[in-house]
Amino acid sequence: MAAPTLMQCLLAISLLSCAAHAQLSSTFYASSCPNLQSIVRAAMTQAVNNERRMGASLLRLFFHDCFVQGCDGSILLDAGGEKTAGPNANSVRGFDVIDTIKKNVEAACPGVVSCADILALAARDGTILLGGPTWNVLLGRRDSTTASAALANQNLPSPTASLATLISFFGRQGLSPRDMTALSGAHTIGQARCTTFRSRIYGDTDINAAFAALRKQTCPQSGGDGNLAPLDVQTPTTFDTAYFSNLLSQRGLFHSDQELFNGGSQDALVRQYSSSPTLFNGDFVSAMIKMGNIGAGNAGEIRRNCRVVNS
Repeated sequence: MAAPTLMQCLLAISLLSCAAHAQLSSTFYASSCPNLQSIVRAAMTQAVNNERRMGASLLRLFFHDCFVQGCDGSILLDAGGEKTAGPNANSVRGFDVIDTIKKNVEAACPGVVSCADILALAARDGTILLGGPTWNVLLGRRDSTTASAALANQNLPSPTASLATLISFFGRQGLSPRDMTALSGAHTIGQARCTTFRSRIYGDTDINAAFAALRKQTCPQSGGDGNLAPLDVQTPTTFDTAYFSNLLSQRGLFHSDQELFNGGSQDALVRQYSSSPTLFNGDFVSAMIKMGNIGAGNAGEIRRNCRVVNS
C-alpha cells in the first residue's frame, strides 16, 4: 500500500482541526434525532412536576459541568472524583433525571446524542418550566472520557467569594462581569445547605437583621449542615427577578450573592435587573448561550451510559 502523500496528510490534519473546532448548532440533531427536544421536555416536565426544585438542580448541574473542562458531561461520570469534589459533594443532584432522559433518547436514537447535550437541554427546560425564558440550545457537544476533581476545586467559585474573585473566576471562562451577574440570577430558584451560608448569617454585617434571624431558625451555629433554605426568600420556585430585589434589601443568602450589590461595580446592573425582567431575561439567555459554548468542539465520545465512559 502506497504511503500517503504530503497533500493527503495536510488534508487529514485540516479535517481533524475542523472537527476539533466544530461549531455548535441548534439543528445538529434535526435529521439524526428529530424528536430529541420533545423527549427531553417530556421527561423534564415530569421531573419538575414531581419536585419543583429539580429545575434549579439541573441548571446548576450544567453550570458546574461547563466550568470544568467545558460543557462535556464530565460531572456526570461516577469515576474521576469530579462529582465528589468540594463544590459538588452532597450538593449537585439530578443525575437520576439525566439517566432517565438518556434512556428515553437512546430508545429513539441509539448512539447519537451526547450526555453533555442532554444536560444542556435539561437546564434550559428546567428554566422554562419554572417560568423563565426560553432559548435555542446550540448542540453538537461530545462527552469527555475524563473527569477532574482538581479543576472542580479550582474553577468553581465559593459561596463566600468576593466580587473580585467572582469576576476573576468567570473571566477565566471567557464570561464578562455582566454575564456573571446575569448568570447569578439563576439563584432566583433552588435551595442551599446551611453549611454554605452559615458564615453569612452569623458573621456578615451587610445583611438584613430580620432575614438573618429567619435563616438562623433552621441553620444553627453548629450542626444541621444539610438543612435547606431557599436561595430566593420571596419566590423560591419561580424564575423571576426577585433575587435582585432581595439583594437591594440585603437579603442575599450567600456572601457571594450580596457581593453583587455592596457598593461595587455591579450595583447599577443589579438595580436595573430588579426592575426589568425583559433586560434580565435577555442578558441571562445571552450568557447561558455563551457559557454553553465553553469547550465547544472538544474531542470525546457519545456515551451509552452517562455515568461511565464507553468500554
